[in-house]
Amino acid sequence: MSKLNTLNPEHLCYTHEPLEIAVLGGIRLEGLDRLRTTLKIEVEGLAIRHNLDLYNDNQVDKLVRKVAEKLEIGTSITTAAILELTALLEQYRLEEIENRQNPSDKRKILSTEEVNEAKIYLSPPNLMNRTKEDIGLSGVVGEEDNRLLMYLIFTSRKRENPLHIISLGSSGIGKTHLQEKVGELIPEEDKIEITSLSANAFYYFGQRQLKNKLITPWSSHAA
Repeated sequence: MSKLNTLNPEHLCYTHEPLEIAVLGGIRLEGLDRLRTTLKIEVEGLAIRHNLDLYNDNQVDKLVRKVAEKLEIGTSITTAAILELTALLEQYRLEEIENRQNPSDKRKILSTEEVNEAKIYLSPPNLMNRTKEDIGLSGVVGEEDNRLLMYLIFTSRKRENPLHIISLGSSGIGKTHLQEKVGELIPEEDKIEITSLSANAFYYFGQRQLKNKLITPWSSHAA
């Protein structure tokens, strides 16, 4: 049984008696040639905190000596703990990368009755007007043309060449509110919420992880 507790990815916990070690801030999934960590090592209420790359032997040796000096723990015990922790973190990181690249399919499968109801709804004429009215009935007030346009663009995520949308306007006129309210009409399993992005963030998603997804709430667009 693994001694690595991963319930909180920002505070991984590991036990190697008498050492209690916490990985503060978790670990980065990118850059498999390094394993940067901030460790809190505790023994009977006494603790030290140390930032290092667990793949750097010199930095690991420095930590081992620091633990021996400050916490009075033998170097062999600390070395064994660090080696085992490193192996567990490697395994954990590879599993997390695999999970991101191969997310489980959470799409809802419609029943025969639901499929028939959808066909009945889609068959009569004036589908656009009926859709616009139903969007209003869902609680999206005002902006009738914009809310319909935004919903159609969000729905285009299902197509091979989806549409994209950028909301422009003065601050405080409700751009984000409209995006969020219309976004609520999209199934949760079809949305990925990202509040901030770095220049390279999309490189770390799986090859097809963003396919047919809606990115919300900022700069919402179909992917």
